[in-house]
Amino acid sequence: MTIAATDFTPANPEDGVAAARLVREGFDLSETEAMARDGLIDIEAMIEAGALPRRTWSHAKRQGRLGQSTAQRIARLIRISALARETFGPEKAALWLKRPTKALDGESPLSLLDTDEGARAVETLIGRIAHGIAA
Repeated sequence: MTIAATDFTPANPEDGVAAARLVREGFDLSETEAMARDGLIDIEAMIEAGALPRRTWSHAKRQGRLGQSTAQRIARLIRISALARETFGPEKAALWLKRPTKALDGESPLSLLDTDEGARAVETLIGRIAHGIAA
C-alpha cells in the first residue's frame, strides 16, 4: 500500500472514512520512510519542531510500525503540507512551515501540528492566505 497526500485531503466523505481507517491501523515504518524520501513529510523537521517526539519516533522504528497517535501526527503533517504546497508552491511551503509567524503568536506552523487545535489554526491561516485575506 502506498500512502499519498490525497489520502488525507479527502474530496468526499468516503475518502475521509478511508483516511480514518488508515490512521487507526497505524503506518508501516517502510511506508513512512518512503513518504519522507518522496518529500511528502520531513521527519527531522517534525522532531525538531516538537510535533513528533524523538522517543516516539525511536520506539516506532524499533517496532517497525507507527501506532495510531503517531500516524495521526503524520497524517496532520501530510494534510497541512499539501495545503501549504498548494498555496505557496513546494519550496516556499517547506520554509513557511518551519518559520515562526506573527499570525500564529510567534509559533511556527510545524510546531503546532502536535494537536488538532494547532492544526486547525494552521489550516485556517493557510485558507486566509489562499483567499487573500490578511493574515
